[in-house]
Amino acid sequence: MERRIINPWKWQDQLGFVQANEVAGFTRVLVCAGQAAMSSEGVPLHAGDMRAQIALALDNLETVLKEAGIEWSNVVRLNYYTTDVDLFFKEYDVAASRLAKAGCRPASSLLGITRLAFPELMIEIEATAVI
Repeated sequence: MERRIINPWKWQDQLGFVQANEVAGFTRVLVCAGQAAMSSEGVPLHAGDMRAQIALALDNLETVLKEAGIEWSNVVRLNYYTTDVDLFFKEYDVAASRLAKAGCRPASSLLGITRLAFPELMIEIEATAVI
């Protein structure tokens, strides 16, 4: 797989994402459903705690990636859906540091929404990975 990061600016670097990933020569694409702060039994966890919800959503996404035999470094897109954009940015360092350590430099979008599938959820993260 060949990957070329396209960043016409520098400001996104401090936020841990890229403007675009051009990918060629890949053999598999993994499109993940949105992952949230859900237990393995499908119960929402950490109501009111954005930081803990971000961390658990990333844990759940990592579980899906591992099950598919894919590393964080293969993730080319992350979409974040949150019910509180300001609080998300306040706690985003938990995601940014983890993704940077794993070599994950995705193109990303952040969307503020009114609610998720369960009212206690504040964040959901979608991913696309290629290998």
